[in-house]
Amino acid sequence: MSGPVLHVDTAATWRGGQNQVLLTALGMARHGRATALACRAGSPLAERAAAAGLTVSALPFRGDLWPPAILALARLLRRQPAAVLLLHDPHAVTAALLASRLAGPRPLVAVRRVDIALRSPFSRRKYEGCARVIVVSRAISAAVQRGGVAASRLRLVYEGVPDRQAQPGGRERLAELGVPDGVPVIGNVAALTDHKDHATLIAAMALVRARLPQARLVVCGDGELRGAVLAQVEALGLRDRVVLAGFRGDLDQLLPAFSVFCLSSRLEGLGTSLLDAMAFGLPVVATAAGGIPEAVEDGVTGRLVPPRRPEALAGALVEVLGEEERRLALGAAGRRRFLERFTAEHMVEATLAVVDELACCGGER
Repeated sequence: MSGPVLHVDTAATWRGGQNQVLLTALGMARHGRATALACRAGSPLAERAAAAGLTVSALPFRGDLWPPAILALARLLRRQPAAVLLLHDPHAVTAALLASRLAGPRPLVAVRRVDIALRSPFSRRKYEGCARVIVVSRAISAAVQRGGVAASRLRLVYEGVPDRQAQPGGRERLAELGVPDGVPVIGNVAALTDHKDHATLIAAMALVRARLPQARLVVCGDGELRGAVLAQVEALGLRDRVVLAGFRGDLDQLLPAFSVFCLSSRLEGLGTSLLDAMAFGLPVVATAAGGIPEAVEDGVTGRLVPPRRPEALAGALVEVLGEEERRLALGAAGRRRFLERFTAEHMVEATLAVVDELACCGGER
């Protein structure tokens, strides 16, 4: 390989996708591959990647078709030629396609993490301009193909998270959040955005309370809908049963202290917070949205219900919380599934296989 693998991510915030970028880049570096990142200047990803010892170029990314970012990426490619570019969001795909015209062509690999069809001819042409498109679930593969991209360009690489030990002190952290010791705890880790559908989760919690009065819900995450979620909690009289914990840096402590993990999304590419829960042996109750059924097998590693159905979600939560032996069995099965398919190492190796495929064929499409 004549140059490094260059990861490009334009996000201004830190969410699951940016964690996947960092995990992939660090994993490639551990495999001995020259690896660099081009990130938005001042972004959490740029800061964390630099702190981890990776080569980082901070560029002025700002939405789609932003000339200063395209020109800056072209200059970077002239200075630091990359063998393959891994493009982790749609704006990165646009910038790389145009920058590579200015700096010279090279193989481009887009990574698609959302199960939303390509909505315009421009979006379709962007992804057709890449030698390969990595999709992180079969649900996303189907959505991209519906948008007109040929299946021959697609490669399935499931997202992954590190296999690590649970950190002690989770119960103490829950106590700090006002959760009494010994009560059932439903945990949720998700940005407070529309597609995560916390409205359904809060409505389900009101139904759970009627059957399990001691149960608590702890929501870890923040976002533009925090005010709406808090208003719903208050309207349903759930202030003493729901904790909006905000963005947390101690999830390796909190997650193992939950009794069950719940994700109520109406759209979901795969859901890395699910994978974190499975890594710690937590049973999962989730909606059968997007790629979630590829990680959670109903009745085996957790329970799946239709999206936007608070009654069904509440019923599944009560069922799992009410049977300790089954709850433990579901969690153990989920951890086995995680080890088989969803570790960060599996993700890194599969991504490297796509890179090597292009290196071997000279980037042919």
